[in-house]
Amino acid sequence: MTAPTTFGLSSEARNLHWLLTNLVEEVPGIESVAVVSSDGLLLLSSDQQRLEEARRAGAAHGGPRGSAADLATIVSGIGSLTVGAAKLMDSGAVKHTMVAMDEGTLFVMSISDGSLLGVHGSAECDMSAVAYHMALFVGRAGHVLTPELRGELRRSLESDAAGSAR
Repeated sequence: MTAPTTFGLSSEARNLHWLLTNLVEEVPGIESVAVVSSDGLLLLSSDQQRLEEARRAGAAHGGPRGSAADLATIVSGIGSLTVGAAKLMDSGAVKHTMVAMDEGTLFVMSISDGSLLGVHGSAECDMSAVAYHMALFVGRAGHVLTPELRGELRRSLESDAAGSAR
């Protein structure tokens, strides 16, 4: 897997891209990763690497962009649902959520001010290793994920999507 193009991005944005790439490459069984803003917008995705690879190979528009958007939608929905449940149960802030399925696992972890990290893992992934590495990512990313950086990441994704549509 190759890193997405980070030319022209701030050092904080490049660092987040590096952290995401490291998470995907270091933890066996991770299928896809998405960082989602509090309003449900995709900010960062492991599918950016696949999109770049497809673009370099001359593949047609489509594919990986859809899966990143789908994961972002799911992560945002689960995040919203669990926050509502925590309020109804008067149980404080939601730290993380895990959905175990027959053929995979979905992990959702709070980053900061409502932003979320979502990981889709294979059925064979080591759930404790995934959760540990997600916590490392959150610990390293949470303090730099400012409104300005979220805007920069969002603009970067939009320009990547526009570039792949050409």
